[in-house]
Amino acid sequence: MLWLLAALLAVRQAAAVLRLPPERRFSDLGRWIGDHGVLHVRGSLYDTDEFTGTPFEGLVLKPLTKAAEQGLGIFWTFGTLLLVVALALVAARSLPGPVPRRTALLAAPVAVILAVLSLPVRNTFTLGQTSILPVLLVLLGCCPPRLAQGSGRASGLLTGVAAALQPAVLLFAVLQWLTGRRRAAAATGVTFAACSGLTWALMPDDSWTYWIHHVAGAGLGHAPDGLANQSLHGLLLRTGLHGPAELALYGALAAAVTVLGLRRAARYALDGQTLLATAVAGCTAVAVSPAAWQHQQLWILLAVVGRVGKRRADRLVWPVLVVLVMTLTSTVLMPDNNPFLSPLGDNAPLLTALLAACAVPFLSRAAEGWARPVPTPVSEPQRGRFSWVPLFRFWRRPLTRPNVLLELMLLRVGYWFYMFIRSRAPDERFPAEAHGRQILGAEEFLHLDVERGFNHFVAGSGRLTGAMNYYYGTFHFLVPVALLVYLYVRRPGTYRWARTALSLATLIALAGFWAYPLAPPRLMPGLGFIDTVNGPQDLNNPEFGALTELANQYAAMPSLHIGWSLWCGIVFAVVAPKPWMKCLGMLYPLLTLSVIVGTANHYVLDAVGGALVVLAGFAIQYVLSGPGRPVFGKVPAARGESDPLPAAGGTGAAPSHAAKG
Repeated sequence: MLWLLAALLAVRQAAAVLRLPPERRFSDLGRWIGDHGVLHVRGSLYDTDEFTGTPFEGLVLKPLTKAAEQGLGIFWTFGTLLLVVALALVAARSLPGPVPRRTALLAAPVAVILAVLSLPVRNTFTLGQTSILPVLLVLLGCCPPRLAQGSGRASGLLTGVAAALQPAVLLFAVLQWLTGRRRAAAATGVTFAACSGLTWALMPDDSWTYWIHHVAGAGLGHAPDGLANQSLHGLLLRTGLHGPAELALYGALAAAVTVLGLRRAARYALDGQTLLATAVAGCTAVAVSPAAWQHQQLWILLAVVGRVGKRRADRLVWPVLVVLVMTLTSTVLMPDNNPFLSPLGDNAPLLTALLAACAVPFLSRAAEGWARPVPTPVSEPQRGRFSWVPLFRFWRRPLTRPNVLLELMLLRVGYWFYMFIRSRAPDERFPAEAHGRQILGAEEFLHLDVERGFNHFVAGSGRLTGAMNYYYGTFHFLVPVALLVYLYVRRPGTYRWARTALSLATLIALAGFWAYPLAPPRLMPGLGFIDTVNGPQDLNNPEFGALTELANQYAAMPSLHIGWSLWCGIVFAVVAPKPWMKCLGMLYPLLTLSVIVGTANHYVLDAVGGALVVLAGFAIQYVLSGPGRPVFGKVPAARGESDPLPAAGGTGAAPSHAAKG
């Protein structure tokens, strides 16, 4: 199945590139395309600053000829795809041993999937860059045991050619020297000098332009202070530093990162983690290069192989962080309108490279927990009222708190996905209004059409209007988030149960937004509803300020205001120790119902739909994993009198591995 998924993703990526118009694909490769589609350049490669490669790249690619650009595109796309697959296979075969059979079976297809999905590879496909080739040459020269442990000549030859294509790769010669591979380091230097010398002899003007005029290509490409340049130099320029002060600080930081990164890489190489050592050295090269464009950041993805943390619950944090940074854009990782968080998203690749090179405490193979991390206490699946419940009988409920960093990363991505789907659901006005008339007709038949009367009652009271408007815009997010935080701190077992049900309910609601676009009462023309939040609007061209940019105005069915508030009420009923507290918690969805109807944002049937999706979320979780009530207790380290652990034996069996956890 994984291989099938990898093949589908690879074909999709190739098709996405080939479907682009000729003028929009292979923009960097176009520097080699001359008259009649033949790969020949008249004049300098650097007539413009668009081409950022070394002169050796041009020398290597000039002999390639094709009769037409379309043929070149097909050849180049599938050739790049083969390089990506080869790189992924070499990386999968370079994992430090001993490798469990399951890991060895899954490593290759997972590596292909991650490589194809990564932003550097997608960028390389579109631009027609050659940045995959240097990474593959270094992996071939450093990771296979026959080359890594041989005389060093073959390893140095491959690494030297890679350095001629991407000069920052010369740092690997230093790594070879630090790990005692002196012949390989010398061969790397000699090969790089030979390739560059040959280019000087055949292309002296281009060589002078690249190495001298542009200082090894530092002045080529986009503006060095743009977000595309994910290096220390680019970061310092973006902070406002310029001139000698910036160069001095950049030199000092680059020297410190180089020393620390290469020493760490050498330590991991001597420990037998050659792939991790290669990744750390590559991340060092990304950070200290004068310019590190997106297609040159593939080194960061290789750092996913590092193992961090002695607990199994913490082991996924680092690889998930790397995968998210390498596959998602900055606006997905962090909100783009937040002055404190958006800089983290804008510089996420550089920060991840610095973490890998200098800070992340990757485990050595001799460390405790390298092969057997501390397991998470779990509870065996509980049988439901039906014999076929749970369907996932292999699933054991974890009883400890999940890692907070991992939860925050997944929460951010999940929220972005929710907003993405909601904003791109069908938002045509006339189908949404037709559905609104259907809802009103159904409510009239059921004698539930109370929206307009209650809306006018609320609009007639200034204090009530202000209170409901504030409630509508604030409590929808504040209360669920606060409740999740409380559960995470005080009720870790309940947190996982509640969080999963909420996520399932939200996914079901997204399907409703797609399938049934619905105009809320405030956007129904001629029916007399009063928009208490935004005031009178031109319904032919409604404008609601920032809200219009954040959410689809015609995604009213089902109401997640009701859905999330009912979820809060159910969780309150489960965790509150006193009956009056449980009743008070259940009043929250009723209060939310009055607010969404009084402000003309939802119909009564929207609320019914919101309630149904929440109940469906809990029901799906029940069917898949069984009843959760017996395992709501806390872990021993956080137990309280009102929240005991399940008793040993019976349906609430004591958590497995509790003694080890």
